Amino acid sequence: MTTLVDRPTDSKEPRVSPSDVALGLVRSLRPRQWLKNVLVAAAPFFAARLLEPTVLLGVGVTFVVFCLTASGVYLINDVRDIRFDRIHPDKCRRPIAAGIVPPSLAIATGVLLIGSGVALGTLATTPQLAAAVIGYAAISLAYCFFLKDQPVIDLAVIAANFLIRAMAGGLATGIPLSQWFLLVASFGALFIAAGKRYSEYMTVGEKAASTRRSLASYSASYLRFLWGMASGVTIVTYSLWAVEVTKRSDDIWALVSVAPFVLGLLRYAVDIDHARAGAPEDIIFADRVLQALGGIWLILIVLGITL
Repeated sequence: MTTLVDRPTDSKEPRVSPSDVALGLVRSLRPRQWLKNVLVAAAPFFAARLLEPTVLLGVGVTFVVFCLTASGVYLINDVRDIRFDRIHPDKCRRPIAAGIVPPSLAIATGVLLIGSGVALGTLATTPQLAAAVIGYAAISLAYCFFLKDQPVIDLAVIAANFLIRAMAGGLATGIPLSQWFLLVASFGALFIAAGKRYSEYMTVGEKAASTRRSLASYSASYLRFLWGMASGVTIVTYSLWAVEVTKRSDDIWALVSVAPFVLGLLRYAVDIDHARAGAPEDIIFADRVLQALGGIWLILIVLGITL
């Protein structure tokens, strides 16, 4: 009989207090990773409509929807991966893998959160966003159970989830999504996904396949090729968008923004090359130079879309 989680041979779990379980459950929701859900503001921002009251409300609801749904998926994923996480140098400290949060509690909470996210997305927003949230939940759960073990497909799923977030704000507010926006978001997401896998591969080393089956089919050179190719296409498509905006608005700010955008990707690539990109949100919180480049890029974009 198959179960959601492969039980470890050593079933002894450390005794923990209810407060430890509660705190561990909150940690298992991965609130730091909610930063990814800021992507829902991307389409309204680039359309210069983010501060409109109805748009801002729609983006806020969409952010909550993805936080709920994503956290529910994280819980189920951590239960599913408990055997692999326990032999990973970093993931072994996750509350579920460490035996702090009971798997049954994590599963029940995960199902509740996913159901709440899908329900809120269906009842409080547009049908298009509801379809996107349902698709996100379905793809993410399929990833948890079997797609993560399929080479290349696992990267496509990670990239697709970033892309769905980037599209969600536009779907929730009825803002059209440009072809350049979709291309930049797609290949930028693939760049992050490939960098994430490369960092995992280099961190675990020879034990890579024991912590994630798909890593057995990758090599460092292949993953380098992949994130290099993705970053190149991202830069080209972003530059083409900037040229188009410059021609249409007759100012140079969007075109000038290419410089900090490229430097930001190159800086992120340094973190990938040093195997520090396993958790993209950690780079954003820790890399001050990347934050500065992001701030300069943001100022230039605001000037480009508002003047």
